[in-house]
Amino acid sequence: MPGAIEAEVISNNYYGADRFSVSLALDGDTSYGAAQFWASSADILVEVQFSLDGGASFTSLVQGTVDSVSIDPVLGFVNLDGRDLAALLIEARTQESFTNQTSSEIAILLAGRHNLASQVFRTTDPVGRYYQNEHDRITLDQFSRSTTEWDLLVFLARQEGFDVFVEGQVLYFQPSPNETDIALTLRPTDVVGMRLGRALTLARSIQVIVKSWNSRQNMVFIQKAVAPGSGELTGRQPQTYVFVKPNLAPDAALDFAQKRLAELVRHERTVEIEMLGELALTSRSVIALDGTGTDFDQVYRVDAIERRLTPDRGMTQFVRATNSSPRTITATATSLPQ
Repeated sequence: MPGAIEAEVISNNYYGADRFSVSLALDGDTSYGAAQFWASSADILVEVQFSLDGGASFTSLVQGTVDSVSIDPVLGFVNLDGRDLAALLIEARTQESFTNQTSSEIAILLAGRHNLASQVFRTTDPVGRYYQNEHDRITLDQFSRSTTEWDLLVFLARQEGFDVFVEGQVLYFQPSPNETDIALTLRPTDVVGMRLGRALTLARSIQVIVKSWNSRQNMVFIQKAVAPGSGELTGRQPQTYVFVKPNLAPDAALDFAQKRLAELVRHERTVEIEMLGELALTSRSVIALDGTGTDFDQVYRVDAIERRLTPDRGMTQFVRATNSSPRTITATATSLPQ
């Protein structure tokens, strides 16, 4: 649009919507820039595109709906803030039971309700089997009145070990990427700023304990996953996280413990980088850090990217990533009569 002045796009992989903010000059175009259009229109769909070659080609960073409009009629500006099309599912309440449907069938159904295309990896187990009960479980039980379709998809994705996100006008529901291709190698001399962080609590030995009872087998299961620490004092007790999950089978409880432990150890090391803007990285890319001469020189998975385009600074971006190489995880299991 004529009159576009600056923009910010925040892409993330936290089971949430990407966000955008755009500033426009009201006198840029009479059909779209007029204050009356922004003062009265609803359901505004925006696509934010950036170009690094003077406008010869553009890359789409986000498509979404505008959540709020701020108009300054004195200076002649309008500011738009919004989220990607995951917002359609975030705003949709649901109290439905999908017990006899699979996770992939539910994802396709919900995408279709909002005219979204879908890229869905097929699953086979009805969602009711997650609970191994004799009754339907309706989303979040007594809290179902505040449950959204997005909450449901995120819950199902975590049960399946999947990722769920909206890109453009497509809903993706698929296994979390096991990407090994390094999209970019960064060195301190390549960037504007860099901050390396290490959580010493997560650098210690960590154990995740999952306690579950199975009413059909009259058994209590205790599953434990352990990741040893590095460079810690001998004899120190491991950092322990305990989860109580009803009606899990032993294998499911062990899988849950291993997944939660892998998530925890990923956040031992974090890298925050300020750099000149580029358009190759995504919030699911893998990057390598080199040149620090420390243990931080390793592979990281991008968690979030904030890209900004302003008249005074041009295009810059801020990247946050967590270490991609989790420590060795061991597992043990105990079964006790109820």
